Amino acid sequence: MSNNTKILKTPLRISIAILLLGMLSRIFHWPYASETIFLAFTAILILYTIRFWKKETKLFVDIVKMVMVTSWALNGLFRIVDLPFTLLFQILIAISFITWFIMEGTAYFLDEDRRQKNNMARVLWNLAMVVGALAIIAGSLLNMLNESYAIPLLAVGITIIIAYILKDVFANNKGKEGHGNGELQL
Repeated sequence: MSNNTKILKTPLRISIAILLLGMLSRIFHWPYASETIFLAFTAILILYTIRFWKKETKLFVDIVKMVMVTSWALNGLFRIVDLPFTLLFQILIAISFITWFIMEGTAYFLDEDRRQKNNMARVLWNLAMVVGALAIIAGSLLNMLNESYAIPLLAVGITIIIAYILKDVFANNKGKEGHGNGELQL
């Protein structure tokens, strides 16, 4: 895979981490939460659009992913500034996600040539991702039940997910390859 296709992987990961930090700030009612979320959605929209247009061969699944990310980012931007038509974006997100899942689905997350071995660090990071996702789910459900410690559990889950997203940004991962379809993983 050429370096052109990997050029925006790190900025996109940082933008997603900023988005999660903005959502965490919104949960805690910290100042500038909406501005942070707005900035992150804008960055994701711009970066993913640039990445899509720089891609040499565009398959139908790439167009579907572009529609999904664009609809998701625009939905977030419209919700932040209280504009109408968010339902339209949510419908586009649902249709494009179902289409993507049928076409590529879980194969997107598999290492096609099986070159990456499961070492202890990778297993621990994947375990941390699962724990973070479960903490977010449990924190959300407990928050709906007005349980104490729901928000701290949710915050811990979001923090773990942010760390998982940013782990490759600060780590030295020479020789790591992307997916076989030329698309970058997030």
